[in-house]
Amino acid sequence: MATNYRQLATELDALAAAADSVEDLMSVIVGRLQERLPHFDWVGFYMIDPGRLGEDPMLVLGPYVGAETPHKRIPLNQGICGAAVSTGQTVVVDDVNADPRYLACSIETKSEIVAPIFVKDSVVGELDIDSHAPAAFSDADQQLVEHCAALVGSCLAKLA
Repeated sequence: MATNYRQLATELDALAAAADSVEDLMSVIVGRLQERLPHFDWVGFYMIDPGRLGEDPMLVLGPYVGAETPHKRIPLNQGICGAAVSTGQTVVVDDVNADPRYLACSIETKSEIVAPIFVKDSVVGELDIDSHAPAAFSDADQQLVEHCAALVGSCLAKLA
């Protein structure tokens, strides 16, 4: 991870240790990422709502920064977000227009990265980032996004 990314990760570690709640931590992370990384145009968390009896589980939008999105609830089998949750793997898409899984939310979005959040080996949510630049996300970006997802997972695990 590049030096400025390491510094940001260290700063987020300290903020995670001081966070009053998971919601506060997620809000700080989305704000810091968008503030420090100009190619992170939309940054948000989706958490899995297991649904009530007879309902399918859904990804539900949590704290985010960026343009309003029509996708406040996403079925687990839809979109790039659904792919990350279903596979438990980070998904990086360099050109969303070439990926049939992409759920269009902004004509400005050109690339996307989604990292799952784990608690005790189960996916419980994800960190989703859109960029207006094609192929915007480097290996260092992926490492940082996965680190942020792991911070939220650790915070959730402490509460479980």
